[in-house]
Amino acid sequence: MSDAGFLSATRDSYDSIVGEYVEGVKTALDEAPLDRAMLGMFAELVRSTGNITVADVGCGPGRVTVLLAGHGLDAFGVDLSPGMIGYARQAYPGLRFEVGSMLDLDLPDGGLGGLLAYFSIIHLPWQRRPAAFAEFHRVLVSGGYLMLVFQIGDDIRHRDEFEGKQIDLCFHRQRPAEVARLLTEAGFLVLVTVEQTPPTPDRPPLGILVARRP
Repeated sequence: MSDAGFLSATRDSYDSIVGEYVEGVKTALDEAPLDRAMLGMFAELVRSTGNITVADVGCGPGRVTVLLAGHGLDAFGVDLSPGMIGYARQAYPGLRFEVGSMLDLDLPDGGLGGLLAYFSIIHLPWQRRPAAFAEFHRVLVSGGYLMLVFQIGDDIRHRDEFEGKQIDLCFHRQRPAEVARLLTEAGFLVLVTVEQTPPTPDRPPLGILVARRP
């Protein structure tokens, strides 16, 4: 599938399920203490750079963007879906949210102290990861931090339905060692790799990587 194809499929799918998705994830962070702890660590690292501007790329309805802001960061959200961005702007009027793609961020070189991709590279075809990681490297200041969160695995899952609505979403699982290699090739120094035991047998383990742009 071309970039235009997977980008439009992802955008249109999330646009169609804004309300259902928001309802489905509203307590997810409450039930994820490790994620919250890692996000707190990420915020501490970003603050140490002296540049507290952070992009939450693939922010969805803004639930993690507001958490980062609560840690004292100048956090803003970017997402493909205008519907998700519209919801986030209404839910968190004090924060900035913009429609955009991780493959072509409308941001200056070296402007960010941190960038978070929380379950957003999962919709990116594997072969496009180098381009996205190069873009993440471009927008981070020297010494800035990157955090990625994803499901661990080797397969691609496809969903054509969510809460009774038609969607067209691919979920690309990742191997932490491979992601770390790609980040290194993009110029990052990988600092932390976490493989989280799945909370239930029917769910995949989760990977968390924290890297720094030297």
